[in-house]
Amino acid sequence: MGDIRRNSIRVYLQPAFLICAAVLAVAASGMSIAIKNLGVYLKKEPLPLKKSLDLLDEEKLLPYKVISKSKIENEEIVKELGTEDYIQWILEDTTVDVDSPVRRCLLFITYYKLPDRVPHVPEECYTGGGYQRLATDSVTFEINKPGFEKKIPGRQLVFGKADSDFWQSRGKFPVLYLFRVNGEYAGSRDEARIALNRNLFYKHAYFCKVELIFNQASVALSKEIVVEASEKLLTVILPVLEEEHWPEMKSL
Repeated sequence: MGDIRRNSIRVYLQPAFLICAAVLAVAASGMSIAIKNLGVYLKKEPLPLKKSLDLLDEEKLLPYKVISKSKIENEEIVKELGTEDYIQWILEDTTVDVDSPVRRCLLFITYYKLPDRVPHVPEECYTGGGYQRLATDSVTFEINKPGFEKKIPGRQLVFGKADSDFWQSRGKFPVLYLFRVNGEYAGSRDEARIALNRNLFYKHAYFCKVELIFNQASVALSKEIVVEASEKLLTVILPVLEEEHWPEMKSL
């Protein structure tokens, strides 16, 4: 037994092992110095909103009118959501016919000031709630407001459940969403994850999901109609979110 122990010790005293250990130690030390000197941040710090989403200026949403605001009362659901920075508002487009299936829209915005994951995409939330996903499409929202011309990636889903009493559920209903991540837009959870880790020189990180759920009660809506209605609403709300609510990203 003593010979075995001595032989084991000799292995760790071999020049090759000692050289490798020294190289690894120097590499680890060098990486630590580089991270410190170059301003690389592997662990992000919280980045709060400039202004609470609850203080979103309704006057700046015209021609949309806020019909109702609601909060999640179940604490377990809020815990699962992972944030208390959110709003659920039903908006009404006052410029379209009163019986238009895109006149009303549920605006659901969630903000995460210290994200370590990107949870709760509608693909999982609605199917977990008993709805059937009928379609999934990547979309590009074209925003042509003067001074705010952008092409923003997003996703459109279609769900349906005939035997539910949910307010959209007598037919198919579309859900559209996009992410704002560290000052840029992303159209899916995978894109949001990549954006979260793209820039190591940011000391902080955040992401926000903007979700639109249209009240489709009886008529099947085409993708074109839903995307057009979404672009109209996003043209109004995204500039307000960028200017007054979402924080500015800076390398510190």
